[in-house]
Amino acid sequence: MATVRDITHKLLRKLGMTTVFGNPGSTELPFLKDFPDDFRYILGLQEASALGMAAGYAQGTGRAALVNLHTAPGLGNAMGVMVTAYHNKTPLVVTAGQQDRRHVALEPLLTGRLVDLAKPYVKRSYEPVRAQDVPREIQRAYHTAMQPPRGPVFLSIPMDDWDAEVEMPPLREVSHRTAPDPKDLDRAAEILRASQNPAIVVGPGVARSRSFDEAVALAEKLKAPVWQEGVVAFAGFPQSHPLFMGFLPLAQKVISEILSPHDAILVLGSPVFTYYPYVPGSVVRQGTRVVQLTEDPEEAAAAAVGTSIVGDVALAARGLSELLPEMERVAPPAKEPPPAPEASVPMSVDYAMNTIAEVLPEDAVVVDESTSSKVILHKYVRTNDPVGYHTSAAGGLGFCMPASMGLKLALPERPVVCVIGDGSSMYSIQALWSAARYGANVTTVVINNRGYSILKGFRDAIGAGEKVPGLDLPGIDIVQIARGFGVDGERVEKPDSLKETLVKALGAGRPYLVDVAVDTAVPKLMR
Repeated sequence: MATVRDITHKLLRKLGMTTVFGNPGSTELPFLKDFPDDFRYILGLQEASALGMAAGYAQGTGRAALVNLHTAPGLGNAMGVMVTAYHNKTPLVVTAGQQDRRHVALEPLLTGRLVDLAKPYVKRSYEPVRAQDVPREIQRAYHTAMQPPRGPVFLSIPMDDWDAEVEMPPLREVSHRTAPDPKDLDRAAEILRASQNPAIVVGPGVARSRSFDEAVALAEKLKAPVWQEGVVAFAGFPQSHPLFMGFLPLAQKVISEILSPHDAILVLGSPVFTYYPYVPGSVVRQGTRVVQLTEDPEEAAAAAVGTSIVGDVALAARGLSELLPEMERVAPPAKEPPPAPEASVPMSVDYAMNTIAEVLPEDAVVVDESTSSKVILHKYVRTNDPVGYHTSAAGGLGFCMPASMGLKLALPERPVVCVIGDGSSMYSIQALWSAARYGANVTTVVINNRGYSILKGFRDAIGAGEKVPGLDLPGIDIVQIARGFGVDGERVEKPDSLKETLVKALGAGRPYLVDVAVDTAVPKLMR
């Protein structure tokens, strides 16, 4: 009879999970023993980087990725990125080694409360009762991760389980799509047909269901303006389309003011709505009808107002579009592009982002952790496909640099650019080593304002005064750090050399980092 390890390898081949992301420890070595030649192991120098790369890889492939972490300390290191994977609804099968069953009751070193540690931010957290259950649980974990709403699943696997004897469990096929109720779509269509001035708000669910075409068809039928929800984990609409109006802010009152001219609002794949600073106000003006289409039952239950329909966003949008006539109303005028910013020393963030937009290839994938500069990035950098933009829906740092490496491994034919703040870059800077080691040729652009500028903006917004410590970051040489990990780069301080340097970085054929010194002006939290 075969071992749990042998059967798991066969099962992982069937599931298409032969790329493993990890950082090994003693409790993981039994899993890694006799590692198959047709498998690929992607080493992260810290567990957050390993899980971040896996999350990017899963987002690029559209399938669950496998992560192997080192018991409780390693899982703890990765939990910040796990929070992002949970909020981004990224399918992952995350495993960690538990101590040997034969003496785990004595709580030896590296025994961990792994199931409880992972539980708040995974769809399922479990340790198999028997060694023989491990392959079956891995198969269940894969289908649970892929079932909408997608997300990470965690398994704690005692280290002696891998050598136990077991038979191959039956391979199963599971449908991962759920259709909305046709009667609910009929009622939604009635609301939109009766509307005099509808609007659409799109979110990451459109990208997850790869339903740009369906979203465009709905918008064009309704001749309705389209806004993207404010967190923008993934793009929800082609941003060069004339009906695209931009991005909603993250405050209740301001969102309500923007949407107040509209008597019906269709929300596709997004919460209703996402907020950050507390700015009180009504959700929408009185009398406005809200219809939400989402794949996430919890997102539907949590909506503040309106009618929510649960089901695959692509199927829902397509079904709704078929029920609507072509509207006679005049489409709103396209939003004017911003004027080109002027060069200055130090460079403005506007100038840096506009230059990035000018040199980006049409098929570029942008991974964004620019934080305080995010609003300005959205002003200039536009994407027109569901995989073209990625960030963290959780608001934390340390995700995007490793995620960009995983995306490049998943999409080797596409240029991948990570735009990140100097403070953000320090959370997972060791991911650059993995980029160099595995040929993930990502261009990393650091928007360097020498501090935590987003926190300075929040400080000013809440009136905390100037005496808040820990917000400045002097004396960090990011280019030298990158070179220490095997990634070449250069610092740009003058605007006349920025474009040339970015073009050089994009064409380098290897990972390359550009450290862009920008002015330290504190951004307004609500623009």
